[in-house]
Amino acid sequence: MNKPTILIVDDEPAIRQSLGSILTDEGYETVAAASGEEALAMFAERSFDAVLLDIWMPVIDGLEVLERLQQRPANSRPPVIMISGHGNIETAVRATKLGAFDFLEKPLTLEKVLITVKNAVHQRALETEVDRLKGESRGEIIGNSVPMKALRQQLALMAVTNGRVLIYGESGTGKELIANAIHTLSARRDKPFVEVNCAAIPEDLIESELFGYRKGSFPESKSGKLEKADGGSLFLDEVGDMSLKTQAKVLRALDEQRFEPLGASESIQVDVRVIASTNKHLEDEIERGNFREDLFYRLNVIPFHVPPLRERKQDIPLLAEHFLREFARAYGRKPKELSPEAVALLEDYYWPGNVRELKNLMERIVIMNPQSRVEARHVPLHPGQSPRARDRFGSLAEVREAAERDFILKKLEEAKGNVSRTAELLGLERSNLYRKMKALGIAPQER
Repeated sequence: MNKPTILIVDDEPAIRQSLGSILTDEGYETVAAASGEEALAMFAERSFDAVLLDIWMPVIDGLEVLERLQQRPANSRPPVIMISGHGNIETAVRATKLGAFDFLEKPLTLEKVLITVKNAVHQRALETEVDRLKGESRGEIIGNSVPMKALRQQLALMAVTNGRVLIYGESGTGKELIANAIHTLSARRDKPFVEVNCAAIPEDLIESELFGYRKGSFPESKSGKLEKADGGSLFLDEVGDMSLKTQAKVLRALDEQRFEPLGASESIQVDVRVIASTNKHLEDEIERGNFREDLFYRLNVIPFHVPPLRERKQDIPLLAEHFLREFARAYGRKPKELSPEAVALLEDYYWPGNVRELKNLMERIVIMNPQSRVEARHVPLHPGQSPRARDRFGSLAEVREAAERDFILKKLEEAKGNVSRTAELLGLERSNLYRKMKALGIAPQER
């Protein structure tokens, strides 16, 4: 088994030597850098399980090194432990906001260093395992139905180009997976894939998320998603929820491949492939005045339609079995198989939440059901969402309740499980929505 590798970054030779000796004795492999510039060069060449990073260094200080690290893909960012001989609350808060794992003040104590490094390495190991499990299905388009075979053919044709893609599909159909697959199959695969959830980010924050801001107008600088995606792909998830004001700025950025962060006096040039998705009919939104026609034509270079799960019922058993295997491994449970009756129940269901709803259901079954064989009675589906079952309602109240539940679930899916955003979409107070969800048996699933 390989030893965990720790990078020690400090301009004081004595501290580098002391920390290196201590950690080597504890079974770690150590590498040292005397400056921020040297550390950044090392990050480009190899990976580390944790970093001990001094804040106060000449030329490029530790906070700038940390900020640059955050621009790298998440799976290549090690946990960073900041070290300071002049620590204060403001510096610690800023380091935390920039993504630091922990903050240590000099003089360092042996016990504190060892505990913090151990925790950081453990977190890195957990993140690596999660990435491994996710990676088994990332970019894998599961299904043998005619719609999915056609979809894979389209993917192979479009992914190798730099053309902008607009992915159409209901909430939960896997538009994010398709976007990731397009990026993975493209020449930009080694560059960042950056996602912006246009539905979940409040309108007053989305511009700063996209374009970032500069110190002066704001207490500190922050790189926006567009800048972080330079050289790679920017995924605008649910672009139909973007305000007209933001749409105008995005349009200009797309046309010029250039933008100005908030509070900046100079623009930034980027090379970004834009992939967008929507669960709305944007042509209708244009007619209503909610979406810019010129932006639509910029994004809709390559339209891509993802079918809902109810139109690819042949794939339901394959997907269900895939998710059962995935979650059984993740939770350390025995493999599970679906009975023919359980499969029939899954195939007969309407799936308003599409693949995401199926995935969540399989996770629930793995967690709550100890049996290795999944029978129909183990599948907790609400009959009110199946067209066949609606004929069996005994009263108007039951029909109304099912319809209300369907509508709330749909809006929850649009908002990626964000209850506050869902309340806004429904025109309800958050507390009122929680009461309705409780009455209708809907569990909050914030993601």
